[in-house]
Amino acid sequence: MALAHAASAEKIHVRSLVLMPPDAKTSALVKTSTFETVHLILRAGATIPPHSVAGYITLYCLEGGVTLEASTTVQLTARDWVYLDPGEQYAVNANEDSSLLLTILFDNH
Repeated sequence: MALAHAASAEKIHVRSLVLMPPDAKTSALVKTSTFETVHLILRAGATIPPHSVAGYITLYCLEGGVTLEASTTVQLTARDWVYLDPGEQYAVNANEDSSLLLTILFDNH
């Protein structure tokens, strides 16, 4: 079953971690031909292994704290934002229960 994505101008409420069930999962909010936005839920100790994508990435930490391993190591806590260039390899390690918004901008040339 395919996930339902947001429609244009549809409001999405991103709930606080404390209001989410303990088994809450990462979910794609929207995916178009030019961008994708994902609400990442990473529990303490969870990792996203090293990989890269062929587009710009933005990562906004809503709650919690993670370590981003990219060309440098960056500690992100609530309200921190970072972007990565296309093709840059990165990994994410959750230092605590964390909620993040990940956006990928696709180059369609």
